[in-house]
Amino acid sequence: MTTEMTRKTNTAPRGETGPAVTVVIPTIGRPSLAATLAAVGPVHGHGPEVIVVDDRPGESPEPLPVPDRVRVLRSGGRGPAAARNAGWRAATTPWVVFLDDDVVPGPGWVRALTEDLARLPEDVGGSQGRLEVPLPAGRRPTDAERNTAGLAGAHWITADMAYRRTALEATGGFDERFPGAYREDADLALRVEHAGFSLVKGERLTRHPVRDDGFWSSVRFQRGNASDALMRHVHGRDWRMITGGHPGRLKRHALTTGMGLLALTLAATGGRRRRLAAAAGLAWLGLTAEFAWARVAPGPRTPEEIVRMAVTSVVIPPVACAHRITGEVRVRTDEARTSGMRTGRRS
Repeated sequence: MTTEMTRKTNTAPRGETGPAVTVVIPTIGRPSLAATLAAVGPVHGHGPEVIVVDDRPGESPEPLPVPDRVRVLRSGGRGPAAARNAGWRAATTPWVVFLDDDVVPGPGWVRALTEDLARLPEDVGGSQGRLEVPLPAGRRPTDAERNTAGLAGAHWITADMAYRRTALEATGGFDERFPGAYREDADLALRVEHAGFSLVKGERLTRHPVRDDGFWSSVRFQRGNASDALMRHVHGRDWRMITGGHPGRLKRHALTTGMGLLALTLAATGGRRRRLAAAAGLAWLGLTAEFAWARVAPGPRTPEEIVRMAVTSVVIPPVACAHRITGEVRVRTDEARTSGMRTGRRS
C-alpha cells in the first residue's frame, strides 16, 4: 500500500516550455538523492513536479531530507518497480519521467527534457535521455566501473526515461514481479512497443557517477539472473536479441559449476574415480581462470583488483546458477498458482 507522507505541489511549465511533466524518483535513502534533486531544481521559480517514492522497508523510517517543493510517497520496500508505479499513478501530467536516485541530470536538463517531449508525435510513447558515465582518467577502469559504463549504451533504462501517461496506462506500468532494479525497465519498454507505441532517444544529458559498492558487488549483481528467468517466460527465448543485450555467460557458469560439483563428488567417493575427479577439477580450474582473466585483462591490474577478480570469479558461477534456478522455480510456481486460480473460477 502506498502512503503519502508529504504533499507539495509545483506547477509544471506549459506552453512555451513544453508539455507538463512529473519527475518520479524511487529511492532507498541513498545520499546521492540530494544531488539528483538539486539538478532537477526549479529554473527561475518554475519546474516540473517532483515525486520521490521512499521505498525503504519498515513503517516509520527517518524522514528523507528533501526540499519542501518535493512530494514524498512511501511504497513499503516492495522494490523499484512498485515504487515507480506508485509515483506515476499519483501524478496527473501527460508525461512522467523516471530518474534513478544516483544520477545527476546535466545543466539545462529541464529545458532539454521539455524540448525533447514537445516535438514528439502521439504514437511515441517514451523518450530516453542520453546517459554519460564519467570514468577515472589516467588508468583503465575496474570491472565494476566497466559494468556501470555499459549503461551509457543501454536501451530504455530508467536512469532517465520519460513515458507518456497513456503508454503507462495501456501497459499497466512496471511489472512488480521484478524484485530489483534489473530488467523491469526493459520489460516495460517491450510491452510499450507491443502496445503500438514507439520509443525514441532525446538530446538531454544525465550523468551516472560510478560508485564503490564494495568487494562483493559483482556477486550481488548475480541476483539479476532470477529476473532473466522472468524475461524469458514473458518475452520468449529471443528477448536478449530484441532488447539489444549481450548473450551473457550463464551457460559457461553452469559448465563451471557442474565441473566443480563433479570434481568434489568424485573425490569424495575415492578409489579409481580420483583420476576423473582430478580431470574435472582441472576443467573447473581452467574455466575459472579464463573467467577471471577476462575480467582482469581490460582493467587496471592492480593487486587489489586482481585479488577481487580472482575471489569473486570463483564465487560468481554457482551464485549465478542458484539465482537463475530460483527465478525459474518462482516463475513456474506463480504460473501454476495463476492457472489453478483460473481453473477454480471456471469450476
